[in-house]
Amino acid sequence: MKIPHKPVLLEEVKTVFSEIEQGVIVDCTLGYGGHSEALLEANPDINMICIDQDIEALEFSKKRLSSFKGRVQFLKGRFSDVINSIENPENIRGILADIGVSSLQLDKNDRGFGFDSQTLDMRMDQGATLNAKEVVNSYSKEDLERIFKEYGEVSEYKKAASIIVEYRTNKPFESSQELADFLSKHLYSRKLHPATLIFQAIRIEVNDELGELKRLLESIVKLNINKSLVAIISFHSLEDRLVKTYFKEWSRSCICPREAMRCTCGNNHAFGKVITKKPIIPTSREIDENPRSRSSKLRVFKVD
Repeated sequence: MKIPHKPVLLEEVKTVFSEIEQGVIVDCTLGYGGHSEALLEANPDINMICIDQDIEALEFSKKRLSSFKGRVQFLKGRFSDVINSIENPENIRGILADIGVSSLQLDKNDRGFGFDSQTLDMRMDQGATLNAKEVVNSYSKEDLERIFKEYGEVSEYKKAASIIVEYRTNKPFESSQELADFLSKHLYSRKLHPATLIFQAIRIEVNDELGELKRLLESIVKLNINKSLVAIISFHSLEDRLVKTYFKEWSRSCICPREAMRCTCGNNHAFGKVITKKPIIPTSREIDENPRSRSSKLRVFKVD
């Protein structure tokens, strides 16, 4: 098969899970299957449960991983939902999630994620109802301001929302290319394409990415797992901050109120411990070979 994508932080992910000799590793974001293939090759006695909401990704990776027949189970759906349906969760020894849009989605022009796309879609699950076209052309000015500010951290969020609403009153936006060209003429950005953060915000809204990540983290705590590793790769500060916050809370042994004079909870509530005090980031060599990896961060937690 022609493999069109190299997953980010691949060697680092292999190292994180290198000591797992048996049991199951769950790949919550299968994509092109690069991480799963590497883990199956490096850990010959483990099995994988591979999850993705994108049917294209699942079909591609089923072919890619066909030589590991009997060791891989494929599940379609949002990872926060599917992970709750896994049978025998006590066999799980590792959970991996590579959060955000995949190269499969970015590179396919008909998916609407790229600046040159002739559609305005951005759905990771093509069966979902909400798409980017509806967000851009139907959301109120106030709602556009909210998502641009919260999800894109756009400095000119009010101006961006205002000019989009003004433009669409005469003609709705029909494609990502039309929207990107429009934003590049009216917004200024010194380092990034002017549409980059706006597109990020729309994509997060369409796919409820932060809500999905939060639900995944909450689901992991409810699973009957122990002696397991949780590794999460994020690509922007909102995701990384959320992961960092949850990992910190999971490591708290005392859950008494902060203002309590003394501990009365028993001081034995830690879910495990944080392995990465600081996130693992790609090497300069990886960034040179794969520029999309430049903002990736890997955090790891060990469940006791």
